Parts: sequence; C-alpha cells; structure tokens
Amino acid sequence: MIHSSARRAALQALRTWRTQNQLADAVLSSVLTGSVLGASDRGFAQELFYGVLRNLTLLDFWINQLRSSRLNDDLRDIVRLGLYQLFLLGVSEHAAVYESVQIAPVRNRGLINAILRSATRQRDELEKLARQEPLSVRLSHPDFLVERWEKAFGPAEAAELCAWNNERPQIYARINTLKISREEFLQTYKDAKALPGRPGFVEFAATFPQEALQKGECYIQDPSTTLACELLDPQKGDIILDACAAPGGKTGLIAAMMENDGTILACDRDAGRLSVLQENLARLGVTIGRVTRHDWRSGALPPALTAIAPFDRVLIDAPCSNTGVMRRRVDVRWRLRSEEFARMQEQQISIIRSAVGLLQPGGVLVYSTCSLEREENSGVIERVTTEFPLRLEQEKESLPFRDGIDGAYGARLIKAD
Repeated sequence: MIHSSARRAALQALRTWRTQNQLADAVLSSVLTGSVLGASDRGFAQELFYGVLRNLTLLDFWINQLRSSRLNDDLRDIVRLGLYQLFLLGVSEHAAVYESVQIAPVRNRGLINAILRSATRQRDELEKLARQEPLSVRLSHPDFLVERWEKAFGPAEAAELCAWNNERPQIYARINTLKISREEFLQTYKDAKALPGRPGFVEFAATFPQEALQKGECYIQDPSTTLACELLDPQKGDIILDACAAPGGKTGLIAAMMENDGTILACDRDAGRLSVLQENLARLGVTIGRVTRHDWRSGALPPALTAIAPFDRVLIDAPCSNTGVMRRRVDVRWRLRSEEFARMQEQQISIIRSAVGLLQPGGVLVYSTCSLEREENSGVIERVTTEFPLRLEQEKESLPFRDGIDGAYGARLIKAD
C-alpha cells in the first residue's frame, strides 16, 4: 500500500501492530518502505506511531471520558492519533482535527470531528482528571510493571523510570578507534558533541553524518552497552567468545579494546541477524572476528566452537525482557507478562550452562542483560554460582533514572582452576 500522508502511514502502522504479532519497529519499517513520503513526513509518521504507543493507556482514558458508547478499534486508532497531536504533541487544533477527520472513512468523519472538537473544549478538565489517575494511567505502563518497580526502586524512582520510558530516546554513537582517533573524529565532524564522563561517545544536535556511519568511524550505540565490555576487560591476544553477538556493537567494542589483536568468535542463532553482524564487523574494520551460527539451547556444539575452545573470556549478553531499554523499544511494555521474567531466567541459565564448559579454568565469564529485573540479573547469578564452578567477582548496573542512560546489568564471574 502506498502512503501519501504521514498520518495515514501512522494509522496503518497502528492497525498492523494491533492486529498482527509484529514488533513495532518492524511494522513501521515495513509501512515506511511502502510509502512515498519524504524525510520530514517519515519522521512525523514515526513520531505519531511511537507517541501513541508510549501513551496508549492515557489516550484511551481520555477517549473513555469523551465517549460513553463503544468505539470500534479502527476508529479508536484515529482518535488516539488526534488526541496525541492535540494534547501531547502541540499540533494546532485546526490541523490535528481536520487531518484526523480526513483519514477517517467518509461515513464516520462526523463522529471523529465531534469527539475531537469535544476534546478541545474539555481539555482542561480532561487533563485534570488524568492527573488524578494512578501512575499506570498517567504514564501508560501496565499495572504489574509499576507495582514491581515501586517495590524494587521506590515510588518516586518508579515514576521517574516511567517518565524516562516515555521520552524520545537520545541517539549516541561510539567512536570506532579501529578506524579513527577520538581527536580526529571530533575535528572532522564539527557537530559532534563529546559526552561528559564518556570519552568514547558523542551525540549530534541533528542527525548523525551518514558518511561517518558508512565508513565505520562510529557506531550508533548507547553508553550503557560498555558496561559488559568493561567487566570483560579484554586483553590483546585473548581468545574470546561473544555468545549472543548480533548485531555486533559489543563485538566491535571488544575488538577495539583489543586493538584487533587476538581472536573473537561471535555467535548468534538467527541467520538474518548473523548477516547484519557480519556486515557491521566488516564496516567497523574488525579483522579478528569470526562469525558462526549457533543456538545455545540446541545441544551439540558446532566444530567452529570446539576447535577454538577453551576461551580466555566469554561474554553472554543474554536475550532478556528489555525493561532497561523501553524508551527505545516502545511496545515492549505491552508485550510483557508477569510470568515472562521467570521464563527468561530459565533461558538465560540454559545459555550459561551450554557455554561455561568452553571457558578455560581461571577464565572470565561476563553475563549481561538490558533488563532491570532481579530474576534476570542477580537472580541468575545466584543460581549459576551454585550450579557451576563460578565465583562472582563484580556486579555493575545502570539505572535510567539514576544514570541518565539505558538500563543494563553485568556480572563478572571467574571459573575455578
């Protein structure tokens, strides 16, 4: 379907996301690929789509105040888009209402117009009512997540975390020292702003220069991703296993820390992600990386792994619930269920169980996630240090409301001699 309007593209994305089991990023990418929109309209469609998903509960609360009778899902999506523009995005009343009406079926345009006009008249009262609602409504997060975060971090911190998740994510880049020095990068790309306390990272006021990305001189990456690599502390000449490597950001950083001296075997279970991993490592100038496909839950180890083992260091950046990166993965909050964390823990431990035998005695194993949940972090470490000859040496975590970067966890474990 060809989309000539940013609002129509956003509406199609919302309907696809609601009716099909697809991740939001994949949905939007597919919709925009099939559009004729220019760059600014693509950006507006993205803002509308992600903005509605971030504020879904709040928008529906307002709809329920405005409409006592049932509103079918397709029309609800249109009203959500209209209300987001009116109340949260600051689009002019005329444009928000008129354009929302235009994307509705002709027979329903009067209804959409009436609802949105009523919303503009009642705006002060609607916003007052919303402020009286619980955090799960005001900041659009599932009740079970709010409750567990209030218990884990405290009510104020939970509120800060929910607010963080609803912000547009800042985009940072890591300077790739395999291709260019920090000083040369900052001299070449004048719009780059160094991050205080994080000398390897930069941000740009506008968009990142495509030239720098294409040359592999930088890699889009949040500073929280360095936590695991710092715990791993790779040395020149090491033989390292990156067990869950795609798309390759941490692999590239490890290679840079090793100055391309040694060996990194990078694994992933998905063929498509493996292709992206190979492309990224090539562009970043990683010459010590070998790539192989392996599912750690499948049992038998491939010869590519056993031929290189034992490894000096193993990084397991495990699949997780992604609760530390909800600002970037907008629909995660609506996909998670309370039982998910226990299920993820079993998967994470199974990966460690399969990989730990490849680590040499005295070697370092770093387990990391982008989760904030105890079950997936310290809970995993408590279990594996009981089951395996592993000694916990150090734990680190980043918390968005405290550190101003994505959430992450890492544990450095030493295998007994």
